[in-house]
Amino acid sequence: MPATGYYADLRLHIDGAWAAGEGRDTGPVFDPATGAEIAAVPLANAADLDAALEAAERGFKLWRATDVEARGTILRRAAQLMRERTEAIAALLTREQGKVIAEARAEVAGSAQLFDWYAEEAKRAYGRVLVRPTGQRSIVIRQPVGPVAALSPWNFPVYLLAKKLAPALAAGCSVIAKPPEETPGCTGAFFACLIDAGLPAGVAQLVFGVPDHVSRHLIASPVIRKVSFTGSVPVGKHLLKLAADGVKRTTMELGGHAPVLIFADCDLEKTLDMVVPQKFRNAGQVCVSPTRFYVEEAVYKPFLRGFAERAAKLPVGDGFDPATRMGPLANRRRPDAIEALVSDATANGARTLAGGERMADGYFFQPTLLADVPVDADIMSNEPFGPVAVTRSFADMDEAIEQANRLPYGLAAFAFTENGRRANMLGDAIEAGMVGINSFAISVADAPFGGVKQSGFGSEGGSEGLDSYLVTKAIHQA
Repeated sequence: MPATGYYADLRLHIDGAWAAGEGRDTGPVFDPATGAEIAAVPLANAADLDAALEAAERGFKLWRATDVEARGTILRRAAQLMRERTEAIAALLTREQGKVIAEARAEVAGSAQLFDWYAEEAKRAYGRVLVRPTGQRSIVIRQPVGPVAALSPWNFPVYLLAKKLAPALAAGCSVIAKPPEETPGCTGAFFACLIDAGLPAGVAQLVFGVPDHVSRHLIASPVIRKVSFTGSVPVGKHLLKLAADGVKRTTMELGGHAPVLIFADCDLEKTLDMVVPQKFRNAGQVCVSPTRFYVEEAVYKPFLRGFAERAAKLPVGDGFDPATRMGPLANRRRPDAIEALVSDATANGARTLAGGERMADGYFFQPTLLADVPVDADIMSNEPFGPVAVTRSFADMDEAIEQANRLPYGLAAFAFTENGRRANMLGDAIEAGMVGINSFAISVADAPFGGVKQSGFGSEGGSEGLDSYLVTKAIHQA
């Protein structure tokens, strides 16, 4: 994708060709550090979407017949281009989304790793041979599901798009990707790595547009066989209803409200050094961000003191400043939403021990710690998706597990303890798709990532991520 000055030339990509904004409506793109408009993204119209669907249908026939080694070669080449272009992609990511530049670089690196991993994992989409009498054969094979609609969000715009594209392409599917309109530059530059790596025309399309219009148009088409979505629970439910009309396969990662159980036997200082940076990573805009902190009574006060001290010292500012450890929120909606949740919590008796207010200029909000938050406060049931940690104490493990499992969400949960037996029990008892014990390393290429309850179903990552783009066929021969 060509670049104009600092900012990328924003375009769609359909059937092997880049298309700019001529004759199309456009939407504004903002720098969250300043609130200034920095670009206009072209929005796909109905004709664009129809062209993308036609291309994806043709591309699927070509790509599914392409040898797995050849597919893997292109994915590995794309991964190498991502690494070579890390600085350019990361700069666009920080400019559009706000996260600090070190986090942006890490996001690009993780995306490249996904492509490398799935380039190899595609070779292990094994079937099996069933036992039959002599002269008969029954086999089970795995085949690509078909063209995929991949709908990804703005908090990790490159990595979460890669989580969909890498396994889908490895499996032999064609894809129509709709990244978020807030971050078109970094996702376009990332997508260009695939095209420049030699991906055939029609195998992958990139469209931006009015989200509801795009999703309805794509999901209604018989061309689309699979929908993969990462985003909010309400939108996920809406898309599930649309997909039901065509009985389309879906993978839904719908967020959560991650509990963190802090036990008195943990190494408290080490734990604090881990949890505070994780809470404020990407300004708390992480679907598995540690948010509801339940702390054993014996260490509750020192935990609050240590957390508040660290939060107050956290450098907040433009993501390009190397001293910054937390950038702005990604869009103008987020400070308002977080301010309302904090106000409700304090009105209901919560204590503000750090932060609690928006900051001047841009979409900044202070790193915030709320203590003694009532269970009936909105923020205890609604994920803040921002730089706010909420805390309560607990008396015993039964109470801690009850609170951890209280909500209808179950994406991720965390616990800190040095008791091995307790760690095993927590892993079994907590209702979440992923549990980190003394660790936040739960999103890695070779492990499944997904939730339970209203946090969705299906997995991205690991062999399970490849499975979600494959169908099973039994062939019987007498």
